[in-house]
Amino acid sequence: MDTRLERLGDRLEEAARRNVAPRRFLRKRLAVAVAALAVLVPAASVAAAHFISNDQVAASLPQGTLSLAGTDPTCTTKVDGVEYRCTLAKAPAPEVSDWLGTVEPTVDASKHVNGGCRSLNHEGTEWECYIGQKAVDEQIIGRSFLGEYAPSPGVG
Repeated sequence: MDTRLERLGDRLEEAARRNVAPRRFLRKRLAVAVAALAVLVPAASVAAAHFISNDQVAASLPQGTLSLAGTDPTCTTKVDGVEYRCTLAKAPAPEVSDWLGTVEPTVDASKHVNGGCRSLNHEGTEWECYIGQKAVDEQIIGRSFLGEYAPSPGVG
């Protein structure tokens, strides 16, 4: 989405330079465009979050962390598009001796960090997962990490 916003901003600047209208008119148009972006970007983010399914959340766990590969997670919705409870059919890899409270990022099918999960038990088979800003609010991932490209599951 950042690349699309950058292109849109570049197009707006170019259009403003080509426009021969008085400066006051340009300022108004630019203000309207900025206001529209301020509404559209969060709305697109919220809309995207509501289209995430339980299966997509389940797939995002091992895509975010190599230790969770092969664990066969299943998830159920707690808050649509925001919060999910996930159960792993198999315990995660033994790199961590006590999984309770461990936090891990989740990665969507486009290989971008879309949220994160917190282990609810010592074995690491029960997880509470959050999508989008809620994962940042829950201090599972940092704000700058949300949306970052993650070409392969994280290790360590």
